[in-house]
Amino acid sequence: MAGKFEIYKDKAGEFRFRLKAGNGQNILGSEGYGQKASCLNGIESVKKNSQNPDRFECNQTATGKWTFRLKASNGQVIGTSQTYASESGCRNGMKSVATQSADASVDDQT
Repeated sequence: MAGKFEIYKDKAGEFRFRLKAGNGQNILGSEGYGQKASCLNGIESVKKNSQNPDRFECNQTATGKWTFRLKASNGQVIGTSQTYASESGCRNGMKSVATQSADASVDDQT
């Protein structure tokens, strides 16, 4: 099953997106955007940049968990992951974003 981007408004009224895997699990979340058009551009940026493994950054947190960030070519963070118990889980999450985002549909919930 293909992934799906969901666009929603947060409590502050900003537009955000999350990428859900085919099984419904959240695998990437965005920053807040003031305009829906900017949010849609963020989704396109994820689709493009996730195809380059060098755009991902996997880091261990202070609590020993793992997270990753997806960055654009200019170094700006365009998405962050959930936390993972292991580095291998983190790396599998990065691969999942690459495969799930390529043909993902967009569900506008605003």
